Amino acid sequence: MPAFYRKKKQHPVCCKALCKKKGVDFCGRNGSYTALAGGWPGAEFPSKIRSRIRSRRYFYKAVPPHLGLGYIGHGQLIKALLVTLVQGLGLYFLGTSGIPALKKFGTLGTVQMEMQFNPLTLKNEVNNYDNSFAILLLSVIALVVIVTLIAAAMLVVQSNYALQAQKAAGKKPNNFRQDITLYLNEKFYVTLLTLPVLGVVVFTIVPLFILIAVAFTNYDQQHMPPAALFTWVGLANFAALFGGQSLTVTFNYAFGRVLGWTLVWAFFATFTTFFGGVFLAMLINNKKTKCQKLWRTLFMVTIAVPQFVTLLLVRNFFSDAGIFNTLMSNAGVTDFLKTIGLLGQNMNHIPFLTDQHWAKFMIVLINIWVGVPYQMIIATGVLMNIPSDMLEASTIDGASPWQSFIHIKLPYLFSVQGPALVTDFVKNVNNFNVIYLLTQDVYITKDQALASSSAKEVDLLVTWLFRLTQEQYNYKMAAVIGIMVFIICAVFTLVCFRFLNKKEATFS
Repeated sequence: MPAFYRKKKQHPVCCKALCKKKGVDFCGRNGSYTALAGGWPGAEFPSKIRSRIRSRRYFYKAVPPHLGLGYIGHGQLIKALLVTLVQGLGLYFLGTSGIPALKKFGTLGTVQMEMQFNPLTLKNEVNNYDNSFAILLLSVIALVVIVTLIAAAMLVVQSNYALQAQKAAGKKPNNFRQDITLYLNEKFYVTLLTLPVLGVVVFTIVPLFILIAVAFTNYDQQHMPPAALFTWVGLANFAALFGGQSLTVTFNYAFGRVLGWTLVWAFFATFTTFFGGVFLAMLINNKKTKCQKLWRTLFMVTIAVPQFVTLLLVRNFFSDAGIFNTLMSNAGVTDFLKTIGLLGQNMNHIPFLTDQHWAKFMIVLINIWVGVPYQMIIATGVLMNIPSDMLEASTIDGASPWQSFIHIKLPYLFSVQGPALVTDFVKNVNNFNVIYLLTQDVYITKDQALASSSAKEVDLLVTWLFRLTQEQYNYKMAAVIGIMVFIICAVFTLVCFRFLNKKEATFS
């Protein structure tokens, strides 16, 4: 056997010319050898060359670089098996469920569920029907899996070429244990981000795509799978929300009313709790205030109580027959409100949660009680970090406490808590607990135009969406409203953060 076949570290491509001289042709594309005419006497394919082809040195030449098995050629057996397993599971899902669902994605199913007589069993059996929601769900998952497999294949190719470059440079690729050590040390951020990214994809991106898709269908109580099919309707649902209005369905009117109250509520709920927490923190941390730890602990105890428990208790306290109405009646407050015209003469109680105006005021007031302790804790930490020399300089210059608050403390608070305020506003737009728990089975809408769309005067967009899904099973309009909530929150967040980046205050 010639000596050039015994050079283990020589690249096969470099041996091409020598192979041809000895009667063997090498194909650099797939790593295969073929005997040339008149070449090697007595054998068309030498055994040593055949064994070398089977060896890991040439394995990656015979395996496409996007497959995980290509890692075997670089001595990374465990990594090859793991990557191949993941790719195999993805391909298995596509072959068994994903691709069949994608074929029906255009129609969302054509076969209705019905009972058919089976002459073999002499019984009525359910036919092989289509489930529109299952088709939609599996199609969305299939698209995500396809994109993921393509991205994974690109990463595998990049990784294989990087390993090939390491070998060409005379470096030994890492084994599995060394890779684990690498991702637990230098690249530990990748390890930490893996699970959150998977969570975002599974629990955020996939449901968001499904939500968007449902908005373009007629998925409602009359088209409820598996008993019935639903199909694509284009922009009909959006037209019903923004322009379509009939005598029985008034989504256009309801959306305008609910959106207006949602924005008003989010504004007052955000800034009342913010300023309430700031003033409370300043009062408690004032040097003249006695028993500071006691007051701070007293307000922090309210956080330990679950919020839904507090809201349910407060709802009972302020009901028409609750303890507050009893106290107000006994104290003569109810009669006084009748005298000044805030209550009707035929009313014997204050409609704290049953009249839309009283209810909106009480909802904001109760939210202050619930949210101020959180803001107090945050504001306490921020105020304690204000440079003392700035406050001392303002005092020396003759600034009053109010001027010091307006020109020093408040700008500092806004610069530090600006992103938190934006987040709180978005959170209040989607504040389900306060509105729903306070008004559930208590408030009854008096506006029939709202009632026909399953909305109430005190509803936010998110609570209206909940009623549409859980009470009316109108998933198509709920999906449209969900998209609008997403757009409103996304646009507001982007605009506010861009403004904050430009107007960020600098303190030294």
